[in-house]
Amino acid sequence: MASTLLRRVWGTVLARAGPRDPDASSSSPRRRGAPAASAAAEYGSLGALDAVPIDVLAQILRLLGPGDAARSVAVCRTWRLLASDNALWAFFLSLGPDPWDLVVFAETHLAAGPAEPRSVYFGTVRVPPQLSFKRIYGQRALVPGSIIVDGGSGYCKYGWSKYAAPSGRCATFLEFGNIESPMYARLRHFFSTIYNRMHVKPSARPIVVVLPLCHSDDTEAARASRRQYKETLYSVLFDMNVPAVCAVDQALLALYAARRTSGIVVNIGFNVTTVVPIFQGRVMREIGIETVGQGALKLTGFLKELLQRRNISFESLYTVRTIKEKICYVAADYEAELCKNTQASYEVDGEGWFTLSEERFKMAEILFQPQIGGVRAMALHKAVSLCMDHCYNTEVLRDHSWFKTVVLAGGSSCLPGLPERLEKELHKLLPPYISEGIRVLPPPFGTDTAWFGAKMIGTVSTFSDAWCINKKQFRQKSRHSGSSLASAWR
Repeated sequence: MASTLLRRVWGTVLARAGPRDPDASSSSPRRRGAPAASAAAEYGSLGALDAVPIDVLAQILRLLGPGDAARSVAVCRTWRLLASDNALWAFFLSLGPDPWDLVVFAETHLAAGPAEPRSVYFGTVRVPPQLSFKRIYGQRALVPGSIIVDGGSGYCKYGWSKYAAPSGRCATFLEFGNIESPMYARLRHFFSTIYNRMHVKPSARPIVVVLPLCHSDDTEAARASRRQYKETLYSVLFDMNVPAVCAVDQALLALYAARRTSGIVVNIGFNVTTVVPIFQGRVMREIGIETVGQGALKLTGFLKELLQRRNISFESLYTVRTIKEKICYVAADYEAELCKNTQASYEVDGEGWFTLSEERFKMAEILFQPQIGGVRAMALHKAVSLCMDHCYNTEVLRDHSWFKTVVLAGGSSCLPGLPERLEKELHKLLPPYISEGIRVLPPPFGTDTAWFGAKMIGTVSTFSDAWCINKKQFRQKSRHSGSSLASAWR
């Protein structure tokens, strides 16, 4: 009933609408809490509403919603100023499907598009824009819903940018980062399968592709391989009549999901773990990406071995993976944990109860002590510390704090206790002038962290213009071997 009354009052207000004054000021006509009558002569009378405090009028606009608020600009200068208030449109945006803090981060740091390769050096930084939430609200409403595909290294996630989470998941049926021949046919099969599962035509929507971190070296051969992979990826999608394509590195998206543009991303993939330094939205391959030769598969395999040692039977590796995800964790102090009673049980559908003790934390310990699992690989904390040391000694960057935020990504990085243990080991291993201020953050969206980073880009107000490339642009730049496109692919 209150809503009906408000709309009747609002109908009377809109009926008073006259021609808009092009010289209207964007400043607030009066302080909040003052009656409207105090500025009626200067900005236009509101009739019976002149005696109403400005805070009440602002509340009326909030209750009526963005549509009526936008229409109110035609009433008079007073209503126009009220309806242009940044706080009002920030309120409307906060009611949307996306978390408010992610919206502000995306519009502040991602609206300009991908970082230019040379803009990260010599202290050059992007100046955050002055946000107009009214403009942002209107632009975001016009952004077409896009398809997001995160091929992953173990599991593929796909869905719509307008949805709160991926709509489909499946075991990765293609080694997404593999560039072996026939690469075109493999990628065509991959995307055709995704489109069929989503029941959508490729020509219907833009697509955001989460790129795996492959050929990470800063060598000419690695750069050529990355360019070849991306050129083939774009060719496949445009041959399928996709209207626009946005392709972004997985590590970058994980960092964006954590509301950062600089830091180190530790991605525990299916087969390997990568330690990726990123500065102002650009992967710093010239500093060096550390690759550790163990990932989720090794962790699951070691847990399988530990269960077999205790003669615990199970039907498949899927059962072992489920146990790993449900009751395993990372010990803060391995030796001290061995002296504790850590027994816990979990019931797997169709197989009954499984009871584990020290296996719960022994499994993940091979990340820090690979030798106990017979793995010949660098310990995780040593790989991260090596990367930090390289970052610190990079003379072209004046800021020595950008690499002190570590963001974890990948399914196995969700193990409880991993951020705390890694941070502890880094403080022990690194000298104080490097270790001071280090923070290790858990995956902000669990196993879907990279997908959510892609969602942030897919819903930013400048998505189509700043992040996408269409078929015409791709053909033109490929024909002329455009240096700007090639450098963006490095």
